[in-house]
This record gives sequence, structure tokens and C-alpha cells, in this order.
Amino acid sequence: MTKIKLGITLYSFTKEYVSGEYSFEDCIKRCSEIGVDGYEIVATQMIPSYPYISEEFLGMINKYAGEYGVRPISYGANTDRGMRFDRDLNDDELFVRTVQDIKSAHKLGCRVMRAQYLLSPENLVRIAPYAREYNVKVGIEIHNPETPSSPMMLKYLEAIEKSGSHYIGFVPDFGCFADKPNIESYYGALQRGADEKMLDFAVGLKYDGIPMQDAVKILTDKNADAEVMASLYNMYGFLSFSKNPDFEGLKRILPYCFHFHGKFHAMEDDGNEMSIPYDKILPIIDDSGFDGYIVSEFEGHMSGKAYDMTKKHIEMERRILGLG
Repeated sequence: MTKIKLGITLYSFTKEYVSGEYSFEDCIKRCSEIGVDGYEIVATQMIPSYPYISEEFLGMINKYAGEYGVRPISYGANTDRGMRFDRDLNDDELFVRTVQDIKSAHKLGCRVMRAQYLLSPENLVRIAPYAREYNVKVGIEIHNPETPSSPMMLKYLEAIEKSGSHYIGFVPDFGCFADKPNIESYYGALQRGADEKMLDFAVGLKYDGIPMQDAVKILTDKNADAEVMASLYNMYGFLSFSKNPDFEGLKRILPYCFHFHGKFHAMEDDGNEMSIPYDKILPIIDDSGFDGYIVSEFEGHMSGKAYDMTKKHIEMERRILGLG
């Protein structure tokens, strides 16, 4: 039987939260209604005293855990090097802030912390003793356009392996395994006036592995409209996709994965995600014996359908994993 546990990142309810439709309590209540027992909190988004945890906020967290049976299981830290107006933070300053994030994650009872790539491989190794002391596993998020085998992530892998620490690793985001263009982005471009044939041509360039600078020149020479060009940059950036997702890279890093972001943008009527092959990703993770959480992360904020889509996403994962 699978050891995978399903949760939700409260980031999924961003639109509802920032508009005032949902309170913090409502976000947790929705998790309970969907039927999960763990959530990830993006610290800068929902912790008023970030990077510290006030006793008042901790009391609220514990109160809601008792009322709704849902607790924080992952802490989304923000490696913000741009906090000063005159210069970027240096590695020593980012190290100090990351150690504080580890302490805050521990105070909330989170056993996992998501870090970002601006925390260098050297600093990731440097914080390992603190992660061990506070019993918080720190994972670098692998997010589009990175993949488990991209040069930057291989540097982290080398540092993790050399360190010998069991407290530093990865938090892969499923978006980096997309095998189709983002449907909402595609149709959004068409609605804004993109030429459909030219947009499909751009999709083909990405599928064929044409380097971005070459694809830009090809489309420029063909007088592609601004919407097609904007879509192209998305296809090579946060909405990247590939004919051959990096599943072998995923298998290689699985021993160092503590947590996963179950990214999804839109769900089909048949209950499947429209651009990310969950039917291939989840069995790979399950077969490894992974014992941890996959948190659903909804990105279709403007739809206003976060609750319904997240519920549908959890149902899809349960079906694929045989959880009933």
C-alpha cells in the first residue's frame, strides 16, 4: 500500500485569500472539507510576523488544528535577496535568514521546509546542521524551467551527495514534468488575438527542442504577433513542457526528495490534469517507497474555482494511487 500522503498548499487559495473571500481559517477549513490532514503555508503570504512566529499566530494554528484536524506539514520559505534597495543580500545574510526560517518551521511543527534556488548549494550544505538540530528537512524547489537534470540542479545534487546529510534535498514541482502546453495560457493567447497557426508553430518549436534564442529569431522573421511572442517566452519559462519529461532525473533524485508540489493548472472533464502526466509521475514516486506528502498546488487563480479544482485534483491523485 502506498505511503504517499496528500495535502494542499494554502497558496492554492491565493485569489480567495487576498480578495478577502476566504480568511486564513477558511483556507484551513476548505482543506478539511476536501479531506486532507496536512497543509503547506507560504510564510510570506500568510504569516503576519514573518519571518518570526508570534505566540498569537501559533495559538491560532493549534486551535484550527484541533477544530479541523488539519495541521501545517510544510513551511514555504522565501529566499529574498532583494530586500535592500541598494544591493542584493549576500550569502552570509541569506544564510542567517534561512536559519531563522528553519526555526520558524520548527515552531509551527513543520518537518519540511521548501527553500528556493537563490539559496546557493554551498549555503544549503551550510544550513544542514541547523536543519538537523531543529529536525526540519530543507529541500530546494525544482521549478520550471529547471528539471532534475538541469545544470543548476545537478550542482545541488552534487553538494547534497557530498554532504552526507539526510536533512537537505529537493522539493520537486510537478510543473517541470509537463508534456503539453499550458491549456489556459494557450487559449488565453488566442482570446487576446494570437494567430492560431503561428501559435501552433511556436508550440512545435518548443516540442522540437529548438533553443529559445533560435525560436525567437525564427518567429521574429515570420512576423509573429506580440501574443505569440509572449506565449513563446512562457513556453520556455515557468510554463515549459517537453515531449520527454525528465523522469530518469526524477528517479535519480528520489532518495533526496522530502516533499512534492502537485502543481496543476486545469482539470479535464474526465478528471485528469490537462498538461501534466500524473498517471506517469505518481507511479514513479510510489514505486520508490516515498513516505511523505504531495501537496496540491493550484495555479489557475483567476478562474475563481480553487476549491472545486483542488478537490478534483485530490480525487485524481487518490484514483491513480488506489486510495479509493
